Amino acid sequence: QVQLVESGGGLVQPGGSLRLSCAASGHTFSTYGMGWFRQAPGKERTFVAAIDWSGSTTYYTDSVKGRFTISRDNAKNTGYLQMNSLKPEDTAVYYCNAEGYLLYGSYDAGTSWGQGTQVTVSS
Repeated sequence: QVQLVESGGGLVQPGGSLRLSCAASGHTFSTYGMGWFRQAPGKERTFVAAIDWSGSTTYYTDSVKGRFTISRDNAKNTGYLQMNSLKPEDTAVYYCNAEGYLLYGSYDAGTSWGQGTQVTVSS
């Protein structure tokens, strides 16, 4: 199981941008898919985006398509989520997940989770 540490969250105005990072320890990060999830206050944790082990295939929930971009740098054991055109409804704690599988347009989450980073979109 890898250890994950998210960073890059904060307060941003509507229409602004943030870039989240997920730093992983361990030797298995680069051999599995990874994903980002979010949890708004009083709501369940939901899927945001995922990427396969090589970085060649990505998958997004409909509400973030065209605004968010997931990527990874296996040499640095780090994943990223670039978030543009942020909306108040994007406000949530964002969690990184690793050791998952992205197959046939669906992400099967692994058991490794980060501690989360808060993203607040407000004027």
